[in-house]
Amino acid sequence: MADVSVFTIGYEERTLEEFIGRLKRHDIRVLIDVREIPASRKPGFSKNRLSEILLDNNIKYVHIKDLGSPKTIRERLHRDNDYKTFFIEYRAYIESKTEILKELYNDVVSQKTSCIMCMERFPEYCHRKIVAEKMKEINGNGLVITHI
Repeated sequence: MADVSVFTIGYEERTLEEFIGRLKRHDIRVLIDVREIPASRKPGFSKNRLSEILLDNNIKYVHIKDLGSPKTIRERLHRDNDYKTFFIEYRAYIESKTEILKELYNDVVSQKTSCIMCMERFPEYCHRKIVAEKMKEINGNGLVITHI
């Protein structure tokens, strides 16, 4: 397969303007929200409002609940602060989502400049990096992942 790129981004500690600016600088056409619950106390980052703002900036919004980190896994992380266990559990969970990932890769990521979004600013602490890594496997390992 030809080399394809996917970006990832977290909105934590970013203003809405900075967030949108980063997307535009990288010519993102589709934002893929992988939060299980696409709500935020931070103004502008809940599903409906974010979708409207992105549309105003010519960026399509896609929410894929099934790629979010399940509540039980998130709660254990918040209680124990054990990222090793969090990533082991999320990797096991996402194994059952291969068809969703293939469809997302084939229909979106391989077609348009896309960015996977979650709240956590740093990808090394976020499940979105695993989503991107699983897409890289689907792609045949030519997928270029860039965290912005």
